[in-house]
Amino acid sequence: MFFRLAARDACAASLFVLCTYATSVAAAQQPAPGAAPPFVRPSLAVARITPSEAPAIDGDISDPAWAKAAIIDKFIQKSPIPYSEPTEKTVVKIMYDEDNLYIGFYAYDSNPDAIIARSMQRDGPLYTADSFVIFLDPSLSRRNAYSFELGASGGRRDQLELNNTTEATEWNAIWAGKVKRVADGYTGEMAIPFRSLSYDSNQTTWGFELRRRIRHKNENVFWSSTNPALDFTDVSQSGDLTGISGINRGIGLDVQVYGALRSKHDWQVKGDGAGVNFTAGGNAFYKVTPALTDTLTVNPDFSDAPLDIRQVNTTRFSLFTPETRAFFLQDVSAFEFGGRNFGRNNQDRVSNNGRPFFSRNIGLSRGTPVSLIVGDKLSGQFAGFDVGALSVLTDRTPTSPGQVLSVLRMTHPVLEESKLGFIVTNGDPTGLTRNTVAGVDFQYRDSNFLGRYILQSDALYQKSFSNTAGDDDSAALSLNFPNEPWGGDFIFKQIGKNFTPALGFVNRTDIRIYDGTVFNLKRYRNSFLNQLDYGTDFDFVTGLNNALESRSNDVYVHAQAFSGDEITAKVVNLYESVPTKFFLPRNVPVQSGRYNWTNLDVRFRSFDGRPVRLDWEVMCCSFYNGRQIYSKMQIAFRPNRFFEFVPTWEATFIHTPTGSVDIHILSVDSVVNFIPDMQLALQAQFDNISRGFGFSARYSWEYEPGNELFFAIGHAAIIPGTRFERFLNKTTQATLRAGHTFRF
Repeated sequence: MFFRLAARDACAASLFVLCTYATSVAAAQQPAPGAAPPFVRPSLAVARITPSEAPAIDGDISDPAWAKAAIIDKFIQKSPIPYSEPTEKTVVKIMYDEDNLYIGFYAYDSNPDAIIARSMQRDGPLYTADSFVIFLDPSLSRRNAYSFELGASGGRRDQLELNNTTEATEWNAIWAGKVKRVADGYTGEMAIPFRSLSYDSNQTTWGFELRRRIRHKNENVFWSSTNPALDFTDVSQSGDLTGISGINRGIGLDVQVYGALRSKHDWQVKGDGAGVNFTAGGNAFYKVTPALTDTLTVNPDFSDAPLDIRQVNTTRFSLFTPETRAFFLQDVSAFEFGGRNFGRNNQDRVSNNGRPFFSRNIGLSRGTPVSLIVGDKLSGQFAGFDVGALSVLTDRTPTSPGQVLSVLRMTHPVLEESKLGFIVTNGDPTGLTRNTVAGVDFQYRDSNFLGRYILQSDALYQKSFSNTAGDDDSAALSLNFPNEPWGGDFIFKQIGKNFTPALGFVNRTDIRIYDGTVFNLKRYRNSFLNQLDYGTDFDFVTGLNNALESRSNDVYVHAQAFSGDEITAKVVNLYESVPTKFFLPRNVPVQSGRYNWTNLDVRFRSFDGRPVRLDWEVMCCSFYNGRQIYSKMQIAFRPNRFFEFVPTWEATFIHTPTGSVDIHILSVDSVVNFIPDMQLALQAQFDNISRGFGFSARYSWEYEPGNELFFAIGHAAIIPGTRFERFLNKTTQATLRAGHTFRF
């Protein structure tokens, strides 16, 4: 009881202090003067060297070949003071030979002892430290890009930027990068093989962007994309890299093979032994054309995938769990459908509800994992079209034979920045129905709306065909105005009662959704306060008869200091019309009826560049016809580049006239970095509703780019009672895998 009262009082006090402080500071300070300068896309002609001149990738940019490189030394702040000169100098050198693109950089720093060198983990949180990033858009899509990042710690990170809105961090490429600390900063070198990219050999101009994080100053500088209204994933205003030609692609074949020893023990089966078996498999990547890649996978191994996000459902609708398997995330942008407002957030019910294709359904049948025997994927560009095609053969299950599951996605550029496309999926992972979905979409973008603004609009229509549910459709329209000081977006979506995408995701049908945001953002300089924005979000859900079923409205204020600390407070009003009784965890019933309640939500996030970061959200105090307090606290402890420890506690306390339930979800993520390419990742999870405990340990060593030694062990158990005094073990499994890549 004390915790609940304290949390409620702290929440109210925080909102009062925030609003009072923000109002007083805003009144005392003036917004940053001047309007955004006209956008001029910069261009750089890249220099060419011979393979014999190629530099050694050791972080030292004194190799003689760098003297021939093209140079970029003009950067602009994107934050915290947009369009201002950087506080530190950065010099970048770019060149290429027939095999690789080379990038060398000198990150000068007037206070080198303050440089944050944290996390050497491959694909780790380099955003918490000083780092350097390049973006490559070989197809000049201005929507999708490859991203390669090198931290001051020596850690490497690669990912895909998708449709200017999301990141696919699980994507990995073969490339090399090293850094070196020097007296006045740090230097670095990257070598990115052209064989690791898909591109059209006739396209000699690539989208190109450079970014430097001066993290100890909370400063971000860019070469071209300096508009602060654009997300950091947005490459629409990237510069141009010209002159790449005469590339040696070999025969365009990469073969990844692996051999694995696996052991699994079921503790609930008497006499079950932990037998060891050997399996082999691999992937073959063949460039049908330089811009079109065919990927064949045989007996894929997913033991390196992290544990799924642990969730406990307190709603009437099923939850969304994002994809984590590398094979399906490779070239995932080729299968994106519907535009930025229909897939921008993994936990957003508006974006995810009604997806025609969701790869996580492949390899699952009614929640039970199903092995994949073989799969083939075609992705890239052909004859002016962006192509994504996938077909997979799954193993048989006790209730159905093996299934062939397929998807085809194609788009074509129109009106310079826009594109038109279609998608077709076929198959049902359960094997119980015949199911097909077909859809079309149009994604519009104007980066010069009224001479200075960005305007986006997306539209889609799709129809499902099922021999059991019948035929039905879904449609959506969005408008997005991502500008400052005023901006916002609006989404309308309709999902038919019998719309059934068996290879997609849908958790609520027979509805119309109206969702939107309006905000105002001001930036300040030479003060404690860097950014202040306020706005409103709304979400209305009606039946197809236009009767209101759900509503969520909020007003919020968000303040961010120059130090990087930020706080958000919002007042949220919710309405639910519950047609039939449903049950919360612990079988607490929510009776049918109409409910209206209001909550206060406060979230504080400290600057993640510090060794210890706190992210704490508290919401209270109503829930249907009862009371609720929700709290989520995460502490990230990153004392140095070798160690990371991130515990998270998510708690929900619900009390209604029909019963009470307390929900606790505990998780710990930890990483030990031995060297930049050798890590031990540990995960542990527990929730008090299922009493399920999960543990995963994954050791990986990429001793050469593309060649890896990997070991994983996972354990699942049930913890009965109220204390961690006794485990009821369920399963333990281990995998030892060695993989090698052959390039031809």
